[in-house]
Amino acid sequence: MADKIKIRVTIANRAYPLNISSPNEEEGMRKAAKKINDLVMRFEQDYAVSDKQDVLAMCALQFASALEINEINKDENVAGATKKLIDLHQLLVEKLD
Repeated sequence: MADKIKIRVTIANRAYPLNISSPNEEEGMRKAAKKINDLVMRFEQDYAVSDKQDVLAMCALQFASALEINEINKDENVAGATKKLIDLHQLLVEKLD
């Protein structure tokens, strides 16, 4: 089993110790923490929200909704591509008959 790397990230002025398994995972965790902290600052400034729990809930909603929207868009893109392939297949069948 690979050795775990111990890191510490700060989110909303609170430090969290983490055990990770690779430098790539460390980079991902640090980038994610930075995005969260940037969003926390934006929500605190734009909406005058000072309760960290409320701000973090808003951040969680923002990130979760982005994932859901991406999933919906991906499904729509797959459905559109599938329809185009079916139409192309039908056109080829018609031309080859």
